[in-house]
Amino acid sequence: MHGQLSVKLDVFSFGVLVLEIISSHKNTSFCNGEEGENLLTYAWRNWKEGKALNIIDPILRGRSSSEIMRSIHIGLLCVQKNKADRPTMTSVVLMLTSGSVSLSVPSKPAFYLNTTVGQDDPSITSRGRSKINNVQFTVNEASITELEPR
Repeated sequence: MHGQLSVKLDVFSFGVLVLEIISSHKNTSFCNGEEGENLLTYAWRNWKEGKALNIIDPILRGRSSSEIMRSIHIGLLCVQKNKADRPTMTSVVLMLTSGSVSLSVPSKPAFYLNTTVGQDDPSITSRGRSKINNVQFTVNEASITELEPR
């Protein structure tokens, strides 16, 4: 977000990758319904509602559901909003390889999109307009840097 790479950013990226593989949807192109949920929001909402099976690609549904559910759980742990709450990659590998390691309860992911108007900020509508001064705002989604050799 601020152009600073860290170990916790790698963990976040791995969590997004796990959720993309399980759902067979790319985070960058996922858009669920009129509300425009991203993949992380969709996965979190279904997890909290006890409907995590909705996340799973239908092709994978015949596989071990407990293993897939554990992978979703680990993916959500990796994308938590507070980077201090994200596990290390060493811990992730241990969680993936050992079924006996207990997993903590995940919290809301970073880049969570509230789909309920005004839930966190009553001055913002679902269409991105401020109710206070009726100003349209946009989110800078990407920056491109072209590198040139010396």
